[in-house]
Amino acid sequence: MNFREILAYRILDISLQDLIIAAVIFIITLIFSSIISKIIITILEKLASKTKTKVDDQVLEAVKAPLKFSIILIGFYIAKEWLKLSKLDVFLDKIIQTFATIIVFWLLHRLVSNFTYIFGKFSSRFGKKLGSDIENFIVKTLKILVIIVAVMSILQSWGINVSAFLASLGLVGMAFALAAKDTAANLFGSLVIFTDRPFKIGDWIQTPEVEGTIENIGIRSTRIRAFTQALISVPNATIANSPITNWSKMGRRRIKTRLGLTYSTTKEQMQNILEDLRAMLKNHSGIHSDTVMIYFDEFGDSSLSISCYFFTTTTVRAKFLEIREDINFKIMGIVEKNGSSFAFPSQSIYVESIPNNTMG
Repeated sequence: MNFREILAYRILDISLQDLIIAAVIFIITLIFSSIISKIIITILEKLASKTKTKVDDQVLEAVKAPLKFSIILIGFYIAKEWLKLSKLDVFLDKIIQTFATIIVFWLLHRLVSNFTYIFGKFSSRFGKKLGSDIENFIVKTLKILVIIVAVMSILQSWGINVSAFLASLGLVGMAFALAAKDTAANLFGSLVIFTDRPFKIGDWIQTPEVEGTIENIGIRSTRIRAFTQALISVPNATIANSPITNWSKMGRRRIKTRLGLTYSTTKEQMQNILEDLRAMLKNHSGIHSDTVMIYFDEFGDSSLSISCYFFTTTTVRAKFLEIREDINFKIMGIVEKNGSSFAFPSQSIYVESIPNNTMG
């Protein structure tokens, strides 16, 4: 048997010569795929270097690995076409289509990873720690979506009814949703917190259930440090559906109180006390001078009542209490200086003289 007869020998109705040529085509693309992809990338990098934006650089970085695999797939396709396998043509086409789909979604998956800085810019508005959590959440969600769509596309290419598959997944999803409804509620609660931003780390908040300083905001729960130093973990679903008072957002803190002076205080003493109180508060560095309201407004049961309404310049609790203490001492000094005193609840009993009864 000569060499030509050997090459003409047929295996599965394919000549040995065609098998060798197809194998050589595939092996060449397999060996030189790295070199070919490197040449293409080098040319594209030179073009990208002429632009000012870095977007094309990120795209090229994402393309590198899928491009090499694409060249191998092209070599496989050329080898397949050379052999002209009519019986296996449909099957091999589906395999090539499957790998082509994998390459496309592989590229999308890498693009999501390479463009995380876009999500970082968005999430950075929520602070460093919280922004990092949001960025990771968005990136992981997008990557999972890419994988799910890729699997569905591959199943569709193989003739599998994706609609029926999705319907079955829907039933499973309903069961899962019922089992994990609290987790889902907390997830949506975290999205509300991330978007509305009712508070940030370090803020002092108060809800009907808890009061304290925000220490950490996570995807599932928010941790609050109470003033007793206890660490309270509140599910985001609970905190998102509760009225929240953010005391750290106050521009000022209110002081509303009443002073009760004894009824022995004269009109002149009362006028002097009111003038001194107004002057003291308006000149106090810790008080907003434009909101000082001091008025003698009531005759109480046991005192002459003075309404005091004003605001401090600080919202920090410790500083607020320090200012309030200082003002209380100054009020005591003003009342003493003007010869008056503070009243306390009391009753006066007046006994009328009773005439002596004479014995008859």
